[in-house]
Amino acid sequence: MSAVDVLVIGGGNAALCAAIAASREGARVLVLEASNAFWRGGNTRHTRNMRCAHDQATEILTGPYFEDEFFEDLLRVTNGQTDETLARHMIHESKEMLTWIAEQGVRWQPSLGGTLSLGRTNAFFLGGGRAMLNALYATAERLGVEIRYEAEVTDIEIDDGMFLSATIGSTAERIEARSLVAAAGGFESNIEWLKRYWGDAADNFIIRGTSNNKGTILKLLLDNGVQEVGDPTQCHAVAIDARAPKYDGGIITRLDCVVFGIVVNKNAQRFYDEGEDIWPKRYAIWGRLVAAQPDQIAYIVFDASSLTLFMPSLYPPIQAPTIGELAQKLGLDPAALQGTVSAFNEAVRPGTFDYKILDDCRTDGLTPPKSHWARRIETGPFYAYPVRPGITFTYLGTRVNKDARMVMADARPAANMFAAGEIMAGNVLGEGYAAGIGMTIGAVFGRIAGREAARNARN
Repeated sequence: MSAVDVLVIGGGNAALCAAIAASREGARVLVLEASNAFWRGGNTRHTRNMRCAHDQATEILTGPYFEDEFFEDLLRVTNGQTDETLARHMIHESKEMLTWIAEQGVRWQPSLGGTLSLGRTNAFFLGGGRAMLNALYATAERLGVEIRYEAEVTDIEIDDGMFLSATIGSTAERIEARSLVAAAGGFESNIEWLKRYWGDAADNFIIRGTSNNKGTILKLLLDNGVQEVGDPTQCHAVAIDARAPKYDGGIITRLDCVVFGIVVNKNAQRFYDEGEDIWPKRYAIWGRLVAAQPDQIAYIVFDASSLTLFMPSLYPPIQAPTIGELAQKLGLDPAALQGTVSAFNEAVRPGTFDYKILDDCRTDGLTPPKSHWARRIETGPFYAYPVRPGITFTYLGTRVNKDARMVMADARPAANMFAAGEIMAGNVLGEGYAAGIGMTIGAVFGRIAGREAARNARN
C-alpha cells in the first residue's frame, strides 16, 4: 500500500492539467492511466483545439471573443440546458488558459480559416492533441509527478463522502491519498451501458476515441453516493464515415460536408435542415440525428461543385456519373434518391453562396428546409459519404461545484473528491456541443481540481 497527497485517475487533458496544477501547489501527485504509454491520453489524442474567451485579437486568434458571446453560444447549442453559474465560471477562467497552457509547454499554431469558421474563437494546438499531450506529460514528469501506465482502477473506497483508497485491478494494489481527482472520462465505449438508453441501436454506434472509457470510475463514484448530473442519453455525437473502425478512428473519420449537400436515410429521404447554422455550432447534432434513422445509417450526397470546399475524410467519397448510379452503389432505391434530389433542386432559391456566413442560399416550400448554403445538386460526377453516429463522450457525470469538488447525493460537498473533464461535463453540457468546448471543460476544471485537491490535502 502506498500513499500520496493527490491521486489523479485518468491520463488525458483534464488529468494532466490537474496533476500539473496540484504539483505546482507543492503536492505529491500520482497519475493512474489505464492504457499503456503509447495509447495514453484517451480522447485528447484526437483533439485539435480549445475554445477560450479573450478580449482582443492575438497572434493566434483573429479577433475578440467576449465572455458574453461565449455564453450565448453555449446557451444556443445546449438549448439552455447548462448550469449557468458553472458555465460562466468556466468561461471566465478560460481567458487564462491560452497563457497557462502555453506555460506548460503546449504550442499554439496561427489561426485557421476556411469552413471551420474558428479562427476567432478557437486556438489550435501545433501538432494536434497528441503533441499537446506530450507537452503536458513532459511538464508533469519534470515537476515530479509520478505516472503509472496500465494501472486500471477497479475499486474505490469511499466513506461518507471521503475518499480513502483506490485499488488497481491487475495487482490488487491499494493506494491511499489525501485527495482524489477523477478525470477518467465517460462511458461511451461501454456498449452495454449505452444500450440501456439506446437499445440495440447502440450496436451500430462507432466510438470516435478510446476503447478504455467504460465508465468504471463514474459508476464507482455514483454507487458510493456522489450526486449524478446530466441526461444519460445525451452525448457529443457527430456523423462520421460509416467505414471507420469501431474504436479510435479519431477526427480524420469525421465528415464536415453536410452543409454542402443533402443528407438522406436508407429510404433516400431527407430528415433535417443541413444548413441550420454555422458548422462548428451544429456539427455535433448529426450523430444523434443519424442514430434516430433506420439502421442508424445515412448518406451525405453532393456534387462536383462542392468537392474541394471541405476537409476530406480518411476514406474517399463514393462516386458515380449520375444520381441513379450513385444510389445503386449506396444500396438505395435509385428512383427514390432521384426524386429527393429533384425535389430539393426545384426548391432551391438562388442567392450569394458564402460558406463563411449565414448566406441567403435557401430552399422554399421544402420540408425539411435547407436554410443556408442551398445549391442545386446537378454538376456531375456525384458523390456520397455513408455515415453513422460517432460517439465522442457521454454527458452523464458527477455533479461538482465551482471548486470542481464533487457534490454528494445529499447535496453536501465531498470531503476530498474532485472531478474534471468528461466525467463532469454534464454540468455544463446538458445537450449539444460547440467545437473545442470539451477541451475547455477539461483544462479549466482540471486546473481548478488539481489546485483545490492540493490545498485540501495540505489542510
